[in-house]
Amino acid sequence: MKAAWYEKNGEAKDVLVVGEMSTPEVGPGEVRVKISVSGVNPSDVKSRRGRPLIAPRIVPHSDGGGVIEAVGQGVSTDRIGQRVWIWNGQFGRPLGTCAQYIVVPEGQAVALDPATNFDAAACMGIPGLTAFEAVRRCGDLSGKTVLVIAAAASVGHYAAQMAVLKGARVIGTVSSETKAAHARAVGVTDTINYKTENVAERVKALTGGRGVDAIIDMDFSTTADLVKNGALAPHGTVACYGSNSVEDTPIPFRVCLFNTLSFQFFLVYDLTPDERSFALKELNALLASGRLVHAIGARYRLSDIAAAHVAVEKGKVMGNIVIDIE
Repeated sequence: MKAAWYEKNGEAKDVLVVGEMSTPEVGPGEVRVKISVSGVNPSDVKSRRGRPLIAPRIVPHSDGGGVIEAVGQGVSTDRIGQRVWIWNGQFGRPLGTCAQYIVVPEGQAVALDPATNFDAAACMGIPGLTAFEAVRRCGDLSGKTVLVIAAAASVGHYAAQMAVLKGARVIGTVSSETKAAHARAVGVTDTINYKTENVAERVKALTGGRGVDAIIDMDFSTTADLVKNGALAPHGTVACYGSNSVEDTPIPFRVCLFNTLSFQFFLVYDLTPDERSFALKELNALLASGRLVHAIGARYRLSDIAAAHVAVEKGKVMGNIVIDIE
C-alpha cells in the first residue's frame, strides 16, 4: 500500500517519506479500513517533531474517513463496505491514517451517516470529539453565555456551533476580521480580537460586568489570567483541553474560591469508556442531523504530506487540513 511515514523526529521535509509498505493484516476484533481522507492535527505535528517513537516506523495521523474492506474474527461481516470515521488511529499505535489502509479495533471505526462526506469524517476524531467533550463539561448551557477561545480554529469552530445548538449565547476570541466573520457565520454573536483588545474587559462589557458562565479553552496559559481578571462569572466553569506553555500555570485561588469556580481539564485521547461511548453516539447524531458546518481550510495529496505538516505548524490556515489518500 502507499503510505507516509517517519523513522526519526525532525522537520517535516527532512523525515517524512512517502512510499510503499506492506498492507496491515486484520486480526481478531479488528477491521481494515481503506482510507479516503486523512486529517492532520497539531498533535500529529508535535509527535513527528519531538515525541519519542514507539516503533521503528510511524505512519502519522489519528483521524480519517474511509470504507471497511475486511474484518477479523468476531466482527460481523455486515460491516464490510460500511463507511466509517476513525478516532485515535495513531494514538499509542505506530500505524495511523496517512496510508491507503489502517487496521483498528472495530470500535474505533464509527459508522458514518450516508449523507456525510469523508472530509467531515476526517475532522471528527480530534476536533469534533474535543469540541463535543468541552461543551458537555460546561453543563446545561441553555440561556447561558459561553466564551470560546479561538472560535475560528478547528476545535473552536465546532465548539461554538455545538454551544449554540445547546441554546447558549457564544462570544469568541479571534485574531482577524476574516476569522471573526468565519465565527459569526456559525452563530457566534460577538467576537473579540485578542491581538488588539483586552479580552477580559470586553467580556465584562458584553455581559454587564458579570462575566461568562463558561469558557471553552485551548490555551490555559493565557486563560488563567482571564479568570483572574473577572471574565468568568460566579459558579462558572472552564473546560480546558490545551495550553501553549509547557510550564505550570498558576491558578488564581482566591478568585476561584470566593466565586466557586470549576475547572474541567481533559485529554480527548483518554476519555473513559462511558464518556467515549456517549460522545460517539451524540456526535454521530449531530452529523446525521446535518447541523454542523465543516470547514476544510486546505487539502493536500499524500505526496505533499510535508507541505501539509508545515501548514499546520504555521497556523495560518483557517479550518481543518486534510490529505487525500491516493
